[in-house]
Amino acid sequence: MTGIMDDGSADTPDGAGSADPVGCAKREQILKGAGTVFLANGYEGASMSQIAQMAGVSKGTLYNHFNGKASLFSAFFEEQARSRLAPIEALSRSDGQSVRVTLVRFAEMTVHLLVSPMALGLYRIIVGEVDKFPNLADTFWRYGFDRTLGNLTEYLTRSVARGELEIADPRLSAEQFMLMCQARIIQRRRFGLPVDDSDAAIAEFAAFTADSFLKIYEPRHQ
Repeated sequence: MTGIMDDGSADTPDGAGSADPVGCAKREQILKGAGTVFLANGYEGASMSQIAQMAGVSKGTLYNHFNGKASLFSAFFEEQARSRLAPIEALSRSDGQSVRVTLVRFAEMTVHLLVSPMALGLYRIIVGEVDKFPNLADTFWRYGFDRTLGNLTEYLTRSVARGELEIADPRLSAEQFMLMCQARIIQRRRFGLPVDDSDAAIAEFAAFTADSFLKIYEPRHQ
């Protein structure tokens, strides 16, 4: 899996497949400390010494698990994406409810996720430092956006096969819907602008977004 080297080249996160319980626990301890440092100092401003201190491990232990800051950030981002996207991925794999209900829930979950402090912090790191470290974008795309895009594309493809939607390009339409979900609330939160992000406001926005999408792609005979 592609990560980011300090010089911008590809790298692979270390220790991801370890079956040793002690090693796995230590790795999680390191990732937790790394997250605190990255969110506080950004990618460029974070150092392996700071991360080792925050994680409560020696630099030797840190380098036993990760060969550099790049692989560590990539592993941290992947872990956050894996755990936080799991409910959205489960929803995208489920066909037990109407398309509208699924899309409304998808939009609600997306907004709640992306306005969380963790998601906002990671977004600002990547956008703010991608010019110096281009492969930050690859990490974000691979583990975040593209992962969700693939699941939603599969869901829309199944909906088309059942005659519930008329979509010529499910992947493009999935990307369209994901970007629709980022209007208003998410965009304003990313820039620190005032916006109502209460549960009620998010629910209203999610319903509007899903209905707008369905007006385009629902079969005309319905």
